Amino acid sequence: MFCEASLAATVDGVRLWRAPDHTRLVFDLSGPVNHKIFPLDNPPRLVMDIAHSSINTSTNGLDLSTTPVTALRTGVKDKTDLRIVLDLKTAVRPRSFALSKNQQYGDRLVVDLYDIGQETVKTVKDAAGESGNRDIIIAIDAGHGGEDPGALGPKGIREKQVVLAISKELQKLLDSTPGFRARLVRTGDYYIPLRKRTEIARNHRADMFISIHADAFTKSSANGASVFALSRRGATSETARYLASRENQADLIGGAGSVSLDDKDHMLASVLLDLSMTATLSSSLEVGAEVLRSIGGVARLHKKHVEQAGFVVLKSPDIPSILVETGFISNPKEARQLSDRSYQQKMARAIFNGVNRYFEKAPPAGTLLAARKTMGGGGVHVIARGDTLSDIAVRYNVSVEDLLRHNGLNSTRIRVGQRLKIPAS
Repeated sequence: MFCEASLAATVDGVRLWRAPDHTRLVFDLSGPVNHKIFPLDNPPRLVMDIAHSSINTSTNGLDLSTTPVTALRTGVKDKTDLRIVLDLKTAVRPRSFALSKNQQYGDRLVVDLYDIGQETVKTVKDAAGESGNRDIIIAIDAGHGGEDPGALGPKGIREKQVVLAISKELQKLLDSTPGFRARLVRTGDYYIPLRKRTEIARNHRADMFISIHADAFTKSSANGASVFALSRRGATSETARYLASRENQADLIGGAGSVSLDDKDHMLASVLLDLSMTATLSSSLEVGAEVLRSIGGVARLHKKHVEQAGFVVLKSPDIPSILVETGFISNPKEARQLSDRSYQQKMARAIFNGVNRYFEKAPPAGTLLAARKTMGGGGVHVIARGDTLSDIAVRYNVSVEDLLRHNGLNSTRIRVGQRLKIPAS
């Protein structure tokens, strides 16, 4: 049954995003509505009735090719209600909810179609190479996505696009380095709830979680890159408080709602968090300091120390986590830089260098880097496009002179595909 009667409304737009495990449809509305959905079999369909509504847009432009939806049909029910029928290739697990208007959007109706299939359970053995020494797994979280564009800059620059580009560049660097493996939390333009992001990292058995952002501030003069770790006492500056509040509102935009950390027995939660969070936060601050130092070589720093704030994506008690603000999209100069691919690559390399330095010093037990450190060997690096000897030296914590001497080289000229022996650091 419909709930209380609503005023007449129109569907003014329909948008669609495909995620790895579900399809999201967003209906832009002229006002709040009541709705109900129900599935039908033989053939599989999903029916949605929207009370006292009509449609005022075309759905012909929707790309359904990668989704379980084969067609979207509309009609009238009981002379006053809008009926939308989704023809499906296969059965799905539907979820729908209404979102009230906010600063970015008007009223919306969201329908998520979750794929029905078996989940793959990953084990430590899956992450290990032939030698039995596993790779260090880094989960890279590109902020926002889908109907949540994040911060908006001049000339249509969107945070969600910039940070995904930087994240993919960081993934390339990690995957091309022996001993590391990167996993993108968001691989395309779709929204993931904040809590789901850390869950994805945990499913990948990540050793570290890095969330990439490029935020905005109320004044266009605000500038500089920052690195955040979780604060147990709250934000450490007014800017940190503003940014933490802004990022945490993303779940209201995405429709997941807020999730309390206090969902366990108080005493048990207190003991577990004290034991786990202390070690995790310490590691987060250490890697954050390394990343901040590296970023300082390519960008102006907003603060010269790792800031701490209550970002939801940093609240994983068992995975060291940092949030990197690569700059302010509201600043015209930094917006131009952040939209430039060359600068995106420089920023990604700076983040990589900091992460690599941290793990060279303290590699997790059972990893290839730990075994290499124990044996005193530096391994082999295959030259990739864009590599320089100075970058490689920083990456492996050795000097350029040692690299030249160890490989019998007389100059710093290198070529793509060349194999360099890395001396023990």
